[in-house]
Amino acid sequence: MTIHENSNLASVKVISLGDFGDAEHLRENAGSILRLALEAAGAQDGPIVLEVPFGTYHFYPEHADKAAYYITNTASEEENPDITRTVALWMKGLRNFTLEGNGSLFVIHGKQTMLLLDGCENMEISNLRFDYARPTVTEMTVERCGEYEVDVRVHPDSHYKLEDGQLTWVGEGWTFREGPVQHCDIVANRTWRVDDWPSQAEHVEELGSRRLRYHFAENALPDVLPGITVQMRDGIRDQVGVLIAGCRRVRLNGLGIHFMHGLGVVGQFSEELTFTNLELAPRLESGRTVTGFADFIHLSGCRGLISITDSRFAGAHDDAINIHGTYLRIVGQPAPDQVQVRFMHPQTYGFQAFFPGDEVAFVSADSLASYAAGRVAAVERLNPRELLLTLEQPAPILHGEQDVIENLTWTPEIVIERNHFARIPTRGILVTSPRKTIVRDNRFEGIHMNGILVAADANSWYESGAVNDLLITGNHFEDSGGIEHPIILVAPENEFSMAEVPVHRNIRIEGNRFEVSRTALLSARSTEGLVFRRNEVLVDQLGESVEEPDSSGLFMLESCSGVEIEGNTFRMQKS
Repeated sequence: MTIHENSNLASVKVISLGDFGDAEHLRENAGSILRLALEAAGAQDGPIVLEVPFGTYHFYPEHADKAAYYITNTASEEENPDITRTVALWMKGLRNFTLEGNGSLFVIHGKQTMLLLDGCENMEISNLRFDYARPTVTEMTVERCGEYEVDVRVHPDSHYKLEDGQLTWVGEGWTFREGPVQHCDIVANRTWRVDDWPSQAEHVEELGSRRLRYHFAENALPDVLPGITVQMRDGIRDQVGVLIAGCRRVRLNGLGIHFMHGLGVVGQFSEELTFTNLELAPRLESGRTVTGFADFIHLSGCRGLISITDSRFAGAHDDAINIHGTYLRIVGQPAPDQVQVRFMHPQTYGFQAFFPGDEVAFVSADSLASYAAGRVAAVERLNPRELLLTLEQPAPILHGEQDVIENLTWTPEIVIERNHFARIPTRGILVTSPRKTIVRDNRFEGIHMNGILVAADANSWYESGAVNDLLITGNHFEDSGGIEHPIILVAPENEFSMAEVPVHRNIRIEGNRFEVSRTALLSARSTEGLVFRRNEVLVDQLGESVEEPDSSGLFMLESCSGVEIEGNTFRMQKS
């Protein structure tokens, strides 16, 4: 049982999920019974602990709550016009509450948002495991590659139907034929994106015992080898794994999250979030290789301290961690003290991105330089895409519709430390916050793109903002990056880059260990005060007979100032 800090032990009330239904109903209809327990918890003064007796519990869509939520970085109006979420566990307005799982497994059926916290405060979810009965990412392993065919064995948790040589993947309430595809080399512990070659087969033949043969036209055989696991999904993020919206002081501790459909664990305009001892990886007994449909942890417009520690991230279909704000484009000025702003990216819209009293920055979309500040007096929602902001003072707009606005109040301090990242097809960590950020003592294993990316853009994803204090220290980057992907990439998407107009500042990369093969250590642009020192670099020269490693090409800098590259050691590594 977990007790909140500063709570009086004698005042803590403990209730058991077992008090609300018998064992059989709990196992097969956990959603309805848990809803009753949460209602009882919400009706009492806290602190309160809801104990889940150890066991396996099933959650079905027909017993789930339905609620409409706009969620950042999910799906556009065209992709998913219905924003209704199917929620297995919906916690709304709870205070001083702990859900203690005691190691139980919650099995999700169909497409559902597994856990949704809305307007909660002083919350802890501990010692629970979540998994899908039928993951929405299917898996099959290549057994043989012939001249015009590929033989595969389908994972037992992936179901299909075959009609007239055409394969359709079938789950609980969903089907798909084509979409994003990844390859996973479980021996090398690496995952990467590939073209959707399975849907390009001329026809598919069933060989029996969950074995399939894909037939291809001449010269169309895919680039795949025996032993590779092929992961497939559709492209619509209609649910998320976990949503934390409008909450304060939420702690997820000791959770095993073994599959998530949609964007993953999403924090949106919440503050003081703590993630510790998480296991975001498949259950070993499942034999699966994939855990997430997209990102693992995605936090947008949050504030206070964000802490992500002592966790394992393995088997994503996008980034492991992405923490950012959102630029909204200025599209009108009805009055001197008003600005009309618009969500620009198709997959991000609808939520309230500003509140009265918030500090905002006016930013040039071309340079990404902030040129003025203001404070919000009132917010009016015009439609799901547009807001009208009334400011305390006249709005200092310089470039009209070339400008964007950033919410500076809703930006977090960040600590990411002692985590392990593996089988990530894109980036390990993306961080863009103006406040103090520490990335320390993490292990990045075989990240296909960048281990760490510092971005910011006002023309594509509209993910803000400028970094002012980032320390990257004590990390181990092992066989990460690639020919086109530096291990650490600082890449603001400004239209023009000049050292006199930096976007990011004070990025220190100190005391890390890099294992490098055919990739740059660091690529950076538009950064002031960039430091790379006291790092250990092991260089693999791919079998060449070289006594001293060649550090040329390991650094690519553009329009940076105050750069210090010193005190680093470079050694040859056996290939």
